[in-house]
Amino acid sequence: MDVQAIRNDFPILQRKMSGRPLAYLDNGATALKPQCVIDAVTNYYTYLGANAHRGDYEMSAQVDAAFEGARKTAQKFINAKYTEEVAFTSGSTQALNEVALMVTEQMLHEGDVILTDESEHASSYLPWLQAGKKAGTKIEFIPLDEEGKITISNFKKALHDKVKVVAVAQVSNVLGQMAPIKEMAELCHERGILLVVDGAQSAPHMKVDVQDLDVDFFALSAHKLCGPTGIGILYGKKKYMDALEPVFYGGESNARFDRSGSLILKDAPLKFESGTQPIEGAIGMAAAMKYLESIGMDEIHAHEVELKHYFLDQVSDMDNLILYNKNAESGICTFNVMDQGKQIPSQDLASYLNTQGIAVRSGTHCAKMLPDVLHTFATVRASFYLYNTKEEADRLAEALRTVTLEKCIDIFF
Repeated sequence: MDVQAIRNDFPILQRKMSGRPLAYLDNGATALKPQCVIDAVTNYYTYLGANAHRGDYEMSAQVDAAFEGARKTAQKFINAKYTEEVAFTSGSTQALNEVALMVTEQMLHEGDVILTDESEHASSYLPWLQAGKKAGTKIEFIPLDEEGKITISNFKKALHDKVKVVAVAQVSNVLGQMAPIKEMAELCHERGILLVVDGAQSAPHMKVDVQDLDVDFFALSAHKLCGPTGIGILYGKKKYMDALEPVFYGGESNARFDRSGSLILKDAPLKFESGTQPIEGAIGMAAAMKYLESIGMDEIHAHEVELKHYFLDQVSDMDNLILYNKNAESGICTFNVMDQGKQIPSQDLASYLNTQGIAVRSGTHCAKMLPDVLHTFATVRASFYLYNTKEEADRLAEALRTVTLEKCIDIFF
């Protein structure tokens, strides 16, 4: 990969933060946007502007073509078999909520079990928790190993006849651990269990093939893969997308209704897309997907892992650095720093790194069960992406070498 050429595609990397060149290492939260994505969004507002699927004039037809073209791009990006399997959502959170509501209300019964794990993001866990309160379903947890990973051995132990749904992330957002999704899918389908996968942290960083993985549902957010905010996709196998009733109703999702209460819905995926969609977001997401594919998802993943290992080499002699996911094969590095026998609060550490021009995430990262597993209230997460460099890894390592609790406190006075 020509990282410098890639960096030239991202105009925001020219800015400074705290008077220093920006080292953006918060890619797990959201990714920066290349000029081609910015141009795609701007082009819609400048030259198209009309709604999708609603006009009988040339400009509207052009929007229809761009909007449905974006769906085909998304289909190709995850290798879905049919375009009907790809519904636009506001992001992975909406997609996972819709799946939880639809499946719980239409397919599950009281006492049925949803199997998940303690490293899950709130968007993967809470929808099942809340939907199950009314339906009487239960949640159980796959034991994590000592590194916070789901292993096939532990997964097999957690399965039983009452499990009807497994809901997990392909890559966990705090520890960056990869779940053995393909093997889990095989075990699930032997027992007639649905597999719902949160792909928010995997789709931006590695090649995803939903047919090969054999997942039943898969969700992703565009903003984490260099696309706009407020747009994402829900993939579902066609048999489920055809059979399920939507959560939302309104314009575009129905073919007709009348005063007697009869309702005819459109076929999937349109029945899941009530109301005007973020058209510019879908077009921008398609531009982002094409951009990433032009570089190569395998190359992007390899670059991130290389940067992580390089960073770990630079800090390998730091006895006061606590690393929580050293062996995770992703670009996520999660850590804390000790000073004088005490842990520097993660938010204070992140604020200090900000003074060095380094952007990271601190806190529980929306995975609020995981602190009990890690035995720490909060962590700092640095997450590498395709435009990050070894120089930025060096800057992070040097900042961690020089940080003290006193320096963190001094920045506030």
